[in-house]
Amino acid sequence: MTEFFHDCTTNERKREIEELLNNFAQQIGAWRFCLYFLSSTRNDYVMMYSLTVFENLINKMWLGVPSQDKMEIRSCLPKLLLAHHKTLPYFIRNKLCKVIVDIGRQDWPMFYHDFFTNILQLIQSPVTTPLGLIMLKTTSEELACPREDLSVARKEELRKLLLEQVQTVLGLLTGILETVWDKHSVTAATPPPSPTSGESGDLLSNLLQSPSSAKLLNQPIPILDVESEYICSLALECLAHLFSWIPLSASITPSLLTTIFHFARFGCDIRARKMASVNGSSQNCVLGQERGRLGVLAMSCINELMSKNCVPMEFEEYLLRMFQQTFYLLQKITKDNNAHTVKSRLEELDESYIEKFTDFLRLFVSVHLRRIESYSQFPVVEFLTLLFKYTFHQPTHEGYFSCLDIWTLFLDYLTSKIKSRLGDKEAVLNRYEDALVLLLTEVLNRIQFRYNQAQLEELDDETLDDDFPVLQDNLEVYLGLQQFIVTSASGHRLNITAENDCRRLHCSLRDLSSLLQAVGRLAEYFIGDVFVVRFSDALTVVERLVKVTLYGSQIKLYNIETAVPSVLKPDLIDVHAQSLAALQAYSHWLAQYCSEAHRQNTQQFVTLISTTMDAVTPLISTKVQDKLLLSACHLLVSLATTVRPVFLISIPAVQKVFNRITDASAQRLVDKAQVLVCRALSNILLLPWPNLPENEQQWPVRSINHASLISALSRDYHNLKPNAVAPQRKMPLDDTKVIIHQTLSVLEDIVENISGESTKSRQICYQSLQESVQVSLALFPAFIHQSDVTDEMLSFFLTLFRGLRVQMGVPFTEQIIQTFLNMFTREQLAESILHEGSTGCRVVEKFLKILQVVVQEPGQVFKPFLPSIISLCMEQVYPIIAERPSPDVKAELFELLFRTLHHNWRYFFKSTVLASVQRGIAEEQMENESQFSAIMQAFGQSFLQPDIHLFKQNLFYLETLNTKQKLYHKKIFRTTMLFQFVNVLLQVLVHKSHDLLQEEIGIAIYNMASVDFDGFFAAFLPEFLTSCDGVDANQKNVLGRNFKMDRDLPSFTQSVHRLVNDLRYYRLCNDSLPPGTVKL
Repeated sequence: MTEFFHDCTTNERKREIEELLNNFAQQIGAWRFCLYFLSSTRNDYVMMYSLTVFENLINKMWLGVPSQDKMEIRSCLPKLLLAHHKTLPYFIRNKLCKVIVDIGRQDWPMFYHDFFTNILQLIQSPVTTPLGLIMLKTTSEELACPREDLSVARKEELRKLLLEQVQTVLGLLTGILETVWDKHSVTAATPPPSPTSGESGDLLSNLLQSPSSAKLLNQPIPILDVESEYICSLALECLAHLFSWIPLSASITPSLLTTIFHFARFGCDIRARKMASVNGSSQNCVLGQERGRLGVLAMSCINELMSKNCVPMEFEEYLLRMFQQTFYLLQKITKDNNAHTVKSRLEELDESYIEKFTDFLRLFVSVHLRRIESYSQFPVVEFLTLLFKYTFHQPTHEGYFSCLDIWTLFLDYLTSKIKSRLGDKEAVLNRYEDALVLLLTEVLNRIQFRYNQAQLEELDDETLDDDFPVLQDNLEVYLGLQQFIVTSASGHRLNITAENDCRRLHCSLRDLSSLLQAVGRLAEYFIGDVFVVRFSDALTVVERLVKVTLYGSQIKLYNIETAVPSVLKPDLIDVHAQSLAALQAYSHWLAQYCSEAHRQNTQQFVTLISTTMDAVTPLISTKVQDKLLLSACHLLVSLATTVRPVFLISIPAVQKVFNRITDASAQRLVDKAQVLVCRALSNILLLPWPNLPENEQQWPVRSINHASLISALSRDYHNLKPNAVAPQRKMPLDDTKVIIHQTLSVLEDIVENISGESTKSRQICYQSLQESVQVSLALFPAFIHQSDVTDEMLSFFLTLFRGLRVQMGVPFTEQIIQTFLNMFTREQLAESILHEGSTGCRVVEKFLKILQVVVQEPGQVFKPFLPSIISLCMEQVYPIIAERPSPDVKAELFELLFRTLHHNWRYFFKSTVLASVQRGIAEEQMENESQFSAIMQAFGQSFLQPDIHLFKQNLFYLETLNTKQKLYHKKIFRTTMLFQFVNVLLQVLVHKSHDLLQEEIGIAIYNMASVDFDGFFAAFLPEFLTSCDGVDANQKNVLGRNFKMDRDLPSFTQSVHRLVNDLRYYRLCNDSLPPGTVKL
């Protein structure tokens, strides 16, 4: 063993040793040697190995061990543990405990009747209490939710046996904790009040007063010795695990809860830690930390109970008592009028204790608040005050963010409460208004440098956002910068140089950015029903934003030289970008204003829009930084798409943008900006103006303008088309690719954005695009071997098919599909999928997506393509990808097959209403049977592959076809495929290969079996069991008998999972029998 773990041992030698050891472990009597090694060696490796041999013997081979040997093992291992538990290293001792518990899992109570009584005795004897507690925790872990394979019956039996012991165990643990506490306690403890002492009303109104056990909770915390400390931590760990699976019930007594709370105080007791550090010795310091850990463990117990949603009536009283005691602790933690001391107190507490406490508060708000708040006596506002103090004195960012999450839960709760009971809206708001205003103000202060500089500087500025009274001051600083701008030889400079001034300016600009963002967030509260009521407030905000954006664009703050360019320049750009973004957030408000203004035709609205355009246009330039340029482009798109004022096109600033974009000599913007600006210009011409009748929409003029815009944008692209008159000038491939990329990205975006609009808009769009589409189709064959170009072209065609297929008309659409089907030969598909990596696969996936759109088209138009589409799938694509492990292309292919079946069911099953009426049951005529069978076979094959996403998707497709088209009931499926599918799905469950989908698979098996339950129970199940290897006839009978004949979903799926579990268990048992065993 030492050689195996030595640094110098080679991997070859390690493998040899491993093989030797494995062979040794497989021998029947190996355990005797291991027992000898365990009692005679001090080498950790040897002991660990010996225990592994035992573990393997008990979990995998126990059935085949002679009963005499089992008795010997059952008596020797516990003796060994008792003799050496004080001297063994803790990991060896814990492993030995687990091995003994493993025996209990197999043999208690039948063959190992004193297993549990022994544990209880160990706990009760002071010398072995820690050992007993470790055994108890291990038993709870291994028996309540067993990991290894056991039969379902045994799992149920174990849980029942353990539940019978719960009351005794909880009583013992309560006793241990109370004894330790009383023994070290400074004053004599008074007994806790009986649970019936107060009605729950009293309890509630006193929830935040000191609880009736306050006298107890105020006692000084006892100083524990190391041994007691250790015992208490073990007992609390046991409780936490027990609480994770036992139901809430009366066996969790008030005295147990009070005791747990006593220990929770260890976490928030600072004196103990201070004393430890004052006494100086490191031993005491460790003690302080240990005591903090007791608090953490106690809070874990409380949170386990809190996380249970189902609370029986008799337990509610206890819950209230728990809240009361926890809030009492919360008051202790936050008790102080001086904010600084609260914060420093929280800093002194153990970080994980704070985490547990925050968890408690989160569970309280998310699980129990709706239960508790309905009691009129619950002092919600006082609770929120405590939570508020706790939130804003968190010592770490993470802690603060976790608390904000709790407030979010609370706000969600309030919102849903108001929505569900509209009548009480005012009452609810009045109750909470003060708390919410306070929260808002404090959160706002947190995001400003003026109040919170130290913490903000540690953050990265990606995470800042929220709401705005100090906007005014920062705006004045910003708008006042103009007076400091001086003209220098190289341009404009900001004449602010003193370090302190620069620093103050930096903070002010950062705050202005954050607050502009907050103002943008408020936009949704000015629209809809409240538009008129809050109109003047909104108008003030929007006018102010327009002024700020225009100011930034006019004095070109983004190009100004500053004293600290690395800091101030990004600040100035950010403020400018944020002001544009905030204005964009008000586009829905502007749209509502636009429709109101249309009735009154107010000059005010026209001025707002044209001033905004004056602010935007100068920024649409290659000289402007990307961040700012993109903000301007997004604002332009919103004006064109959401607001749609009739006069937009006649504003000089907009015409300037048109000229810039269509001018061939102008420098092109970065891709993203170019696409956005073209989208905006196209939308200005294509989208119908709101509130105007069809005859005033000026479509003829707009149509001519749109055509010239598109032709200017695709000028270079059209020149790529081979021309009969002038032979084509050869252009380098890379340049060609750039032109194709630039043009198609713009055109595709234009089509995508128009696809949901009115027919007229789509018609005009297609007329303008027609030539580009034909050029694309002509160029396609020339680039079939350049997968990156094909990818972009297919993206474009896919968008066309999705958005404009009606406008393209049938003949041309047919021409496109035919071209594609001709181009994608088997060789071409193989080249794309197998040799061109991800781009090649993407090309094929896009092609399949186009076909998905085609097969979904209602009506008869594209039906003639079905045979060639199905044969392309099944004869060309499927054979290439079927055997490849990689998931590429598969998901798209199966989606296409599913859509083909789903939208063209009559292609396979011709059933007429008349026939079904005449014959009672429609025995449909089946057409194209071989294609249908091939598709189903492909689905079946996909369930044998490891890819879990594909498995889930395809199972969903089959289930959908069954719900919508009764797939499982069709004769061909019922007679030739049904039980093959059930068999495959059952095997998947047995092999545990797709365990995440257990539930879905169980439901699918039920839906298939329910088509023919008689056939399932009478024929399929016996056949399935007969074909199972690794189990004997007797076991097969038991498996068959245990499968109940119930025909409802829950019982049936339960039987399926039981069958699968027990089948695995029997195989495991049979593998463990020694060779030549006679099976009875």
